[in-house]
Amino acid sequence: MTDEPLGDGTYDVFVVDAEDTVQGGTRLELTVTIGEHKGMVTALTSPSTLGDPIDLLGMPATLTVSGGVPSVRIDR
Repeated sequence: MTDEPLGDGTYDVFVVDAEDTVQGGTRLELTVTIGEHKGMVTALTSPSTLGDPIDLLGMPATLTVSGGVPSVRIDR
């Protein structure tokens, strides 16, 4: 996993790990699947639950970074 933040943009990613947080959210580890950052693993935590962590494993998703702030949409 990297500490380097991704620049603003949209990234195709794959959920490689997911877990519930104590605060009621979901922590995800995501791998970028195409482009310049392919293979890069990054983590983010949602303040709300994104679903059952087991069901999220292996799901494709879209990571958007805007103004340095990431957001993720699971592509179900």
